[in-house]
Amino acid sequence: MNTEINVLLIGSGGREHALAWGIHKSKKIDQLYIAPGNPGTALCGTNVKLDVTRFQDIAEFIEENNVQLTVIGPEQPLVDGITDYLTERGHKVFGPSAAAAQLEGSKTFAKEIMHKYGIPTAKYERFTFAEQDQAEKYIKDSTTWPLVLKADGLAGGKGVFICEDENDAIARLYSMINDPAMNASGRLIIEEFMEGEEASVFAVTDGRQAKILQPAQDHKRIGEGDTGLNTGGMGAYAPAPIINEPLLKEVEDKVIHRILDGMQVEGMPYRGVLYIGLMITKDGPKVVEFNCRFGDPECQVLIPGLKSDLLELLLAAVDHKLDETDVVLSEDYHCCVVISSKGYPKAHEKGKKITGLNNLSDNVIVFHSGTKEVDGDILTSGGRVLSVTGSGSSLDKAIENTYSEVKKIHFDNAYYRTDIGKKGLKIETRGYSPHD
Repeated sequence: MNTEINVLLIGSGGREHALAWGIHKSKKIDQLYIAPGNPGTALCGTNVKLDVTRFQDIAEFIEENNVQLTVIGPEQPLVDGITDYLTERGHKVFGPSAAAAQLEGSKTFAKEIMHKYGIPTAKYERFTFAEQDQAEKYIKDSTTWPLVLKADGLAGGKGVFICEDENDAIARLYSMINDPAMNASGRLIIEEFMEGEEASVFAVTDGRQAKILQPAQDHKRIGEGDTGLNTGGMGAYAPAPIINEPLLKEVEDKVIHRILDGMQVEGMPYRGVLYIGLMITKDGPKVVEFNCRFGDPECQVLIPGLKSDLLELLLAAVDHKLDETDVVLSEDYHCCVVISSKGYPKAHEKGKKITGLNNLSDNVIVFHSGTKEVDGDILTSGGRVLSVTGSGSSLDKAIENTYSEVKKIHFDNAYYRTDIGKKGLKIETRGYSPHD
């Protein structure tokens, strides 16, 4: 009996290329479609020109091409309700409902759920933008600094601000109020600043059970040593030694189980992948944020670090069969370095010819993000252009293998950080090891 299926993957970035790469390798895949995809995903399946905001067009494509599973990459379609739209029409979707996706789509919602179900996180207060006088008074009455101001809704990774003093915080408050990108929901969160080191844990879940992937650590800032502007992510590595086995068990018990149980009680079971952004504080792990999808560039190290069949795992989550599914993780470390265009994360250059992609060793996988193909040439078309992922039996070897290949890739004014993964080397010997 033929058990191969057709899959539609929604998205066009490095995360989606990594997912396409993993799905393409599955023994269960027949046809893989990516909408809209990029030149990298075209190597794994068939790119299709679909507007991912037009849910009706996506449903029609699914029906016309006998697609048995749709995998949603980015957060915006999930928050907008694509899973609800497709499942109501009888289609299988990997990704949470719009109600469950509020864990990322609304920081107020996420904080209230965490508070209600005893999930460790920073202390906070919520305000509407109409309550700017109360928010300003709260800032002036604060005795602990820095404070963190967060726009409630999706802001493309640009809605979080660490404010060092009262003047800084009040100025930021009013700039948020006057910025249409920040005030769409009309709400904000002001929370305490958590001291510690950030890391991420990813769980694939069917709403009740969860399979935990390797802990990862992202590098958000544009500059060396985590300096400069925030970006979508300049690199990542996994497993992150800051998350050792006892700490991972604590996250499972105090965060994953509690949030899944809580969402069940609230009548909005969470199904898909849950991204748990953590701060490892002196008091233990606390949740910085939830995201309703794989991280980018974390996905580019997590999928190569998964030895078992990715498509089988996604199907098991959708079909409520996670208890019948084994997740096997690689014993290797993986490091991903993002190569970006000059100017990113602000206005950046485009249209630069990329060379060197055909001269790389088997030690790395190159995932495309901001690229396009013109007359057989691969050109830059976005801020984050390529994600280069290497592996090794140790973290330092994975870093070495990655950077040796990064240096072979060229385009005018290419930029990348040279310190991805180095902070993990400082704690590797006392932390989590994939060989434990």
